[in-house]
Amino acid sequence: MKTYPTIHIIGAGLAGSEAAWQLAQRQVPVRLYEMRPEQTTPAHRSGYCGELVCSNSLRSDDANRNAVGLLHQEMRLLDSLIMAAATLHRLPAGGALAVDRDGFAGWITEQLSNHPCITLVRTELAHPPTDGISLIASGPLTSAPLAAWLADLLGPQLAFFDAIAPIVALDSIDFGKCWKQSRYDKGGDDYINCPLDQAEYEAFIDALLSGEQTPFKPFEKEEYFEGCLPIEVMAARGRETLRYGPMKPVGLSNPHQGGKMPYAVVQLRQDNRLGTLWNMVGFQTKLTWPAQQRIFRTIPGLEQAEFMRLGAIHRNLFIDSPRLLDDHLRLKSHPSLFFAGQITGVEGYVESAACGLMAGLFLAELAHSGQMTTPPPPTTAHGALLNHIVSGSVGSNFQPMNVNFGLFPALTQKTRKTDRKMALSQRALSDLQGWIERKSLDKIPFV
Repeated sequence: MKTYPTIHIIGAGLAGSEAAWQLAQRQVPVRLYEMRPEQTTPAHRSGYCGELVCSNSLRSDDANRNAVGLLHQEMRLLDSLIMAAATLHRLPAGGALAVDRDGFAGWITEQLSNHPCITLVRTELAHPPTDGISLIASGPLTSAPLAAWLADLLGPQLAFFDAIAPIVALDSIDFGKCWKQSRYDKGGDDYINCPLDQAEYEAFIDALLSGEQTPFKPFEKEEYFEGCLPIEVMAARGRETLRYGPMKPVGLSNPHQGGKMPYAVVQLRQDNRLGTLWNMVGFQTKLTWPAQQRIFRTIPGLEQAEFMRLGAIHRNLFIDSPRLLDDHLRLKSHPSLFFAGQITGVEGYVESAACGLMAGLFLAELAHSGQMTTPPPPTTAHGALLNHIVSGSVGSNFQPMNVNFGLFPALTQKTRKTDRKMALSQRALSDLQGWIERKSLDKIPFV
């Protein structure tokens, strides 16, 4: 009977859960450590593995038009636990892949808890175990003791701030003013729309700009990821910014005003399977909770809104991956230590899970053969994301990144601009399939 090295995974978020699954599916025993629910974070509210702490959307599911949709498809080809959970607990959201967050995380927890090769340990670790190999997938909300240990090991850590959006109870929304419709009618009536005329929009901007904000702690630096700016920060960049961002009205027609396009709109997206909770799309904020309730209830249709969760802000950590990690997510200075997920400098649910998936595959290969061969080619979504992590700008220039087609190598053949994304996707899926087949030839139990 084959003996495997002991593999410890710290953190059962999306990355850690996916990595543990990939290893366990290849008969490699794993000890998966999760400190919740005994020790929680400012953003989590349960002890589930794979809990979604912000939006319930995994973004676009269109592999031919969007890089994250391509990443979805690649993950499905690689037997992703996270994508299987998303498929089982999908909610209507137009072209986006939104999920019932409790059903999604509950199912992931059940699969991991019942797997014979996974031991789920509910405890907080201040440092990795001293035996075997460790994968740190503790996420952007790494606990203070472990963060301190990492700071001692790696030097100063980079940090940014991420915010979560409010959730509203469906029965508190006024449908005499709001209506259901997806933009350009893509997906039917998957979104609730709250319209604002010009005067209402201008008053809303004034309220955002003067609203009381949660103060930063003395040790915190005001620094945000551009893809997830607080709504009041966007408003401060220009009065029209929100009308060209999360409050853009294009593609919508207000049935209460004869089908007229509103001046601006706030969209809400279904947040649970029952359809009783709705997420304010793009409304991440660091306003105080009283200010949120006062300001957001000026939005037409939300005057009597019952907020089941208000927005919040939390500190996110990530390491200087291009300087620290090799192309298998292994710490160059400590070969028994790996990293995965948002702590490596990827941004987004799907990107975090995909990073965990790659780490799981690398570690499975190492456990079976004692070595790791080539990572996914950069022409794939996984490879492009990995390339950003390990080959991006070093030091202060390295920033978190969502997967996007700008990370992919250029096409070698001449392609019309309108066909470029589809061609990149087709190349990626073909190259990933070839990589999977080559791995199988190495007799690694890969799929």
